[in-house]
Amino acid sequence: MTILTIATTPFDGQKPGTSGLRKKVRVFQQPNYSENFIQSVFDVVDDKDGALLVIGGDGRYHNRTVIQQAIRMAAANGFGKVMVGQGGILSTPAASHLIRHYKAIGGLVLSASHNPGGPDEDFGIKYNVANGGPAPEKVTEAIYARTQTIDRWLTVDAADIDLDAIGTVSVGGMTVEIVDSVADYAALMETLFDFDAIGAMAAGGFTMAFDAMSAVTGPYAHEIFERRLGFAAGTVRNGTPLEDFGHHHPDPNLVHAKALYDLMMGADAPDFGAASDGDGDRNLIIGKGRFVTPSDSLAMLAANAHLAKGYAGGLKGIARSMPTSAAADRVAQALGLPCYETPTGWKFFGNLLDAGLVTICGEESAGTGSDHVREKDGVWAVLLWLNILAVRRIPVDALARDHWAQFGRNYYARHDYEGIETDRANALMAELTASLPSLPGRSVGPLTVAAADSFAYADPVDGSISANQGLRVMFGDDAWIVFRLSGTGTEGATLRVYLETVQGPDGVLDAETPAMLADLVTAADAIAGIARHTGRTAPDVVT
Repeated sequence: MTILTIATTPFDGQKPGTSGLRKKVRVFQQPNYSENFIQSVFDVVDDKDGALLVIGGDGRYHNRTVIQQAIRMAAANGFGKVMVGQGGILSTPAASHLIRHYKAIGGLVLSASHNPGGPDEDFGIKYNVANGGPAPEKVTEAIYARTQTIDRWLTVDAADIDLDAIGTVSVGGMTVEIVDSVADYAALMETLFDFDAIGAMAAGGFTMAFDAMSAVTGPYAHEIFERRLGFAAGTVRNGTPLEDFGHHHPDPNLVHAKALYDLMMGADAPDFGAASDGDGDRNLIIGKGRFVTPSDSLAMLAANAHLAKGYAGGLKGIARSMPTSAAADRVAQALGLPCYETPTGWKFFGNLLDAGLVTICGEESAGTGSDHVREKDGVWAVLLWLNILAVRRIPVDALARDHWAQFGRNYYARHDYEGIETDRANALMAELTASLPSLPGRSVGPLTVAAADSFAYADPVDGSISANQGLRVMFGDDAWIVFRLSGTGTEGATLRVYLETVQGPDGVLDAETPAMLADLVTAADAIAGIARHTGRTAPDVVT
């Protein structure tokens, strides 16, 4: 094997966000751009000689090109074997499972998650470590530091391989195994859930619609829902992964999955509706006539998880990201479980899961998962919902109402202001940060600020501190607002405003969420000056 050393110079801005490096495709297509970042990852990874590396992605445009180059670079950097999903396809949770199951040193996940795909859209690369989870901050910081000084990347002179042919080939003396993208993951799901009970429910007339959004979960959904569980052909919609996601935005929310929402609110709705996102780690849950918010879904799954065989022994604890509704906290309190509040980013759950402190985790951005992998998992969430419904034998709406009658209801929404000029977004956050000490005691309409701070997280496992993770404004114990700039976009800045108010079990449980949050929406603009800074009078997306 002849190792080729290619001279290069650093690119600005190759700093991984909450889930890897994301930019426009045209940025990644620059000579040396992808190679610089991948080489920086490899330079940071210890003990890679002879080790196994997993590579896969969501099938978006430019995926195959980068996978071929990453294979050659892995060979030059001393890896012993690379495992690749057939066609380059691996959902993010499936990649996490392969890393854990085959004891890989880590993996490259090529995805921009729920962001749009295509030649003019988004691309991303994320490194997952040996536990199967996203690289922690100390690793991403080391990768970023290396991108700022890199002067060469390594490769071998080898032709592209056939990514669609399952089997083993050699590249530069390194073994490359192309594996079935679905098989190992589906087998894992069968250990966690009662497929016989779910299949019997399907055979008894229970109907379902699953929208794969022309993204990565299509093959998983066809195999698991239609073939193994016996749901009717056509249950899976948009089930073929497309490089541009069919010109759609593969984000499972009420804006981008409106067709599913309209179906589920109509007279001919199936019993259960669900969707997943670009790389398969997010989920949308809608019952006949009842949308379940991601925060409520986390709480309802935690309250009922013991009904699935993989969780029959109960939960060790629950974790949620700080901007996520506190609905799960109420479940944890009732069950006598610890509940951890972390920054946004699934990587912050990794230490808690590895230490055995929690079993189920969730984020308001439609991500839920458990200790079966170290990523959020859209198909897993759908299967847990199906298992619970098969045991309880009630519709989604009835389950939601029962839950609120026991635990109370957290009315919650996230308002996204997308594509804001970065300077304007930063000015808003800087001004709001400076005002935090003066906010307590300030009244806006019927609300009075009780406390305000910038959230910092002390990891209970390793003691690391993550500061500046979002600005919080609290109105006593039953209402709050959080302001954050998103780390998942590729251009401009997205301001995310999270709003929540709580009603106890004896309170108002069936009101419309916008009406319940109206005072908080007014307060958010008054306190942060959203319209004044951004020129926006309404959010682009409400979830």
